[in-house]
Amino acid sequence: MKKFRILDFAFSIKEAANKKILFITLSAMLFALCSAAQAQQQPRNTPTIGYLSRDTGPDSIDEAFMEGLRALGWIESQNIVIEYRRAAYKMDRLRGLAEDLVRLKVDLIVTATQQVTMAAKQATGTIPIVMRYSSDAVDAGLIASLARPGGNVTGLSEQYPDVNTKLLEVLHETLPNVKEVAFLWDPDSSVYTKTYRAAQAVAPALRLSLQSLELRHKNITSKKMTEDIESRLRAVSRERAGALVIVSRLYGQFGRRIAEFSAKNRVPVFSVSTSAVEKYSGLLAYAPDWSDMSRRAATYVDKILKGRKPADLPVEQPRKFKLVISLKTAEQIGLTIPPNVLARADRVIK
Repeated sequence: MKKFRILDFAFSIKEAANKKILFITLSAMLFALCSAAQAQQQPRNTPTIGYLSRDTGPDSIDEAFMEGLRALGWIESQNIVIEYRRAAYKMDRLRGLAEDLVRLKVDLIVTATQQVTMAAKQATGTIPIVMRYSSDAVDAGLIASLARPGGNVTGLSEQYPDVNTKLLEVLHETLPNVKEVAFLWDPDSSVYTKTYRAAQAVAPALRLSLQSLELRHKNITSKKMTEDIESRLRAVSRERAGALVIVSRLYGQFGRRIAEFSAKNRVPVFSVSTSAVEKYSGLLAYAPDWSDMSRRAATYVDKILKGRKPADLPVEQPRKFKLVISLKTAEQIGLTIPPNVLARADRVIK
């Protein structure tokens, strides 16, 4: 009897030991399976783009950039996050918005225009910055050269003075009898200063006389700016200029007022902003295809997110330019667009 009890006891110990081993083994297997499942469910680090803009909201040029990203497989809210920061034309806010993106530790910052890019570069010297477009990035000191940017900025840049020189040539073709042209520009901007000097250089060959209208717009939303614009428009009327060329970033804020002035005084407005014609009744615009440049900027984002350094990515220039003409505006102010100019237009607004 005792022998059986001893055997039973020994068997119980062995059985308990086996159960313990089995429990430990099963627990280890379950832990491994759970860990593997959790690892599969755990999303990888999603890249974050900081999107710094001077305007108030998305437009067709912004959408072109998003189209470029989608074409490369980057889908917002799926495999990429975009943090938007818009200055609503309050340029003094740009630096703070850029610094906010830096604090968020975004993977890169996307900009457009020289002033916005400058604000981003002042906020960080390490986070990559991709310019959708900027005016003469070399002259502004944003990059060392087009071929070798050298720092944390790359993307696309246009030669602003060259574009405006071409604009004057088209103006002369469109209005061959006009001799006096009012030229609205910002002397505090190195790019606009260079642009005005380039226009001065080409004007005599076109038999044009430029009336310089300086307009400093450090804070484009201020009351003083509104007063200054009214003063410059009165000067155009007073001096009886045959046309007004605007090389500044005024249209987002004052496009409607400029359109009213043009219609009332029958002064044709020429610009490097296609929106000046498409939205604000300007007569003619000659400009790089901003949508094409913005779409191409997405390729820089793709390369940087895949490990390339901005210093090694050459800055590209515009490949496409657009000539936009408004026949509706021409009719309102009593002008006839020459057939040879009209035939070259990429878009005609009727």
